[in-house]
Formats: sequence, C-alpha cells, structure tokens
Amino acid sequence: MRNVFIVLMPALLLGGAAAHAHAFLDHANPRVGSTVRTAPREVTLWFSQKLEPSFSSAQVHDAAGARVDQGARVSGMQIHLSVRSLPPGAYKVRWRVLSVDTHTTEGSFSFRVGQ
Repeated sequence: MRNVFIVLMPALLLGGAAAHAHAFLDHANPRVGSTVRTAPREVTLWFSQKLEPSFSSAQVHDAAGARVDQGARVSGMQIHLSVRSLPPGAYKVRWRVLSVDTHTTEGSFSFRVGQ
C-alpha cells in the first residue's frame, strides 16, 4: 500500500498543477447567465492567469449576431469591453485568450438586459 502511495502522490501533485496551466474565465460582470435591469456601460471578464494583451480578445454580440462592443482592453488578468447603450434583450460574450504561460482558451457566455 505504501508503494502505491509513493507512486501516485507525484502524479496527483503534478496533475493538479497542470490543471491550472491555462487562463480560464473566473467570473464576469455582468455575471454569467444573469439578467440585469440596467444595461451595463462595460462588460468585464476576470481570468485565472495573466493574459498576453496582443493575443487576447473578446466581443459582445446581440441576439441577431451584431457586434455591440466598442473594442476590448486587456489589462493583467482582465478584459474590459465598452458597450454602446444596450436595449433590452439577450447578449453573448465570446473570448479567446492566450495566457502568459502560452496556453490558449476560448469560450462564451450570455446575459440579458431587461426584466
């Protein structure tokens, strides 16, 4: 039993380290899947690692697929997206980021403006 523990322990420790080797979305404002009453002026995404600004991007699209953000600004572990005045409806945020450890992740989430 002791030999199994000695063999498995390094694998468990290294496996846990590898799981954190990418910049994953930690949280966002507006929150993922939320409905907000007041349209945000900015959408902010926080990631689990520092991002490479030149190779990281995000966009906000309305239900028809039209882009409604005015560009992204990457700062450390965050992406800030200024948005136009958003009418009530559904919006999708898509991102593709490169972390400083050279791993790329991408994904999306939605939020709603309205009641």
